[in-house]
Amino acid sequence: MPDEHHFPGAFHNRPAAGQPERHEPLDDAAPRGEDTQTPAVIGPLGRRLVALADAMRRHGVVVGTSDVVDAGHVAGALGLENRERLREGLAAALVRRGEQRGVFDDLFDIFFPAALGRRTAAGDLGADDLLAQLPEFDAENADAAELRERAKALTELLARALAENDEQALETLAGVVVDEFGRLRRAGDEGFSANQAIDQFQPNLAVARATELLREHDEYLRRLRAEQEADALEGSGSSPGLADEGVGTSEGGGGAGSGGQAAAPLEGWQPDPFVQRFDRDEIRTRVAGFRRRIETESRRRNAEIRGSASQATYAVTTPIERRDFSQTYAIDAAQMRRVVEPLARKLAARMAAKRRRASHGRIDIRKTLRASMSTGGVPIAPVYDHRTPNRSELVILADMSSSVSGFSRFTILLMQAMQAQFARVRVFGFVNTVDELTETVRSVGADGDLIEALRGNTRMQRGHRNSDYGMTFVDFVAHHLDAVTPRATLLVLGDARTNSTNPRYDALRTIVDEARHAFWLNPEAESQWGTGDSVATKYAEIIDMHECRTITDLRDFVTKAL
Repeated sequence: MPDEHHFPGAFHNRPAAGQPERHEPLDDAAPRGEDTQTPAVIGPLGRRLVALADAMRRHGVVVGTSDVVDAGHVAGALGLENRERLREGLAAALVRRGEQRGVFDDLFDIFFPAALGRRTAAGDLGADDLLAQLPEFDAENADAAELRERAKALTELLARALAENDEQALETLAGVVVDEFGRLRRAGDEGFSANQAIDQFQPNLAVARATELLREHDEYLRRLRAEQEADALEGSGSSPGLADEGVGTSEGGGGAGSGGQAAAPLEGWQPDPFVQRFDRDEIRTRVAGFRRRIETESRRRNAEIRGSASQATYAVTTPIERRDFSQTYAIDAAQMRRVVEPLARKLAARMAAKRRRASHGRIDIRKTLRASMSTGGVPIAPVYDHRTPNRSELVILADMSSSVSGFSRFTILLMQAMQAQFARVRVFGFVNTVDELTETVRSVGADGDLIEALRGNTRMQRGHRNSDYGMTFVDFVAHHLDAVTPRATLLVLGDARTNSTNPRYDALRTIVDEARHAFWLNPEAESQWGTGDSVATKYAEIIDMHECRTITDLRDFVTKAL
């Protein structure tokens, strides 16, 4: 029996196989059309909305009591007939920032599931009945060879659905894949795994076939258009206008001539490489969407078995903005750009506004009193001593060892994207010795992968591959201290773990004394500073050190400090 947080089926797109469709309204839900100024929902739906809000709070999304009341009014106004419409309505009431939408969508799918049980009836695919073409299959008793054959058959159906962008077919195929390939077969572990389903089914194999189907469809449309043009010209016969263009000039042969003219361009026709590349990218995007459908379906099935509360806690993807930098190493360059670019624009706008405000300077008493003569000696409009706004230089000294390279990579790319806000940006990387990376970062640009560009760099390490902050600071003082000018802001990135080597506090103090401002961003929790081989607490006595574990922490630091 489902727990009280499991929705009783009002949003089913299709009933479970062999079950009648149900349409009973929730007992205490406000009927549509009634006054929504009173509390809109109580009872099961109200409890579900409260549970959704509680789960969002546990994932760091601020949801107030008034937001939950608004969500109740939304549910009462929109009704329960259209699940996607209700999703958008509740998102408008409960979500305040764009990066929170992913958490909301995952939780919405758990607390307001699209169906109960299996969704593998052939009728679910609409008029095509694609699944009806497949034989009955017993996934629980199938061997490896039978699973491979089943995967091939489903891959063909997936390719057709991807080529046609059939949302309903993709939704049902995701249910089939989860049911047949994602079921956990370990004793005492009942449930479904999206990763197992994706690994065994491998939806990426459908990309080539789907692209081929798109190309065949395009060629078919071209030939059909050519035939229609030929038929139209044949029906019109020869005319002075067409004769002047050399079409249909033979006696009684206007149709044949025009038909030859229309069909000729298709002979030897080859698809445009740009169009082919665009089609492949579009299919890959649809495959990524299909993978998300598999993940959603797995969460829904697991919520029925393990309970909505458990899935809401452990099965929701943490948004990248709140993910520890230690977990961002595997993020690809494209995903990194999608995060860096909008964040850089926002922070740059804030820094520019802050600099404009600072340019007013102090009140010029003499000019203010002189200007007040026109208002009877009352200084209504103060006159400020305007200062020429100065853009500071930025010097980044980043630990590029494997333990913190994800954090350093993101911070460097963010500062590089904001370089217009600084007079100059210089980047230095180190493991146990220093190498200037300014030109490397500039050559990589916004579209490259900094980690890949630095993969063959051996100038940041000498003798071993472990971080040595003491040797690094000594090397920086000896060879790069001129980079830190009185106008420079120094930004040190690292976890301050010295691997039990000499920390050389004197060298760090020498560098800090040369800078106008100096900050250290540490990706470790402050509670871990000073434990083990960490000397963060000692370094913090020399330089202003900040805990910076997530993108949100980094954004707050840039807004306040730079």
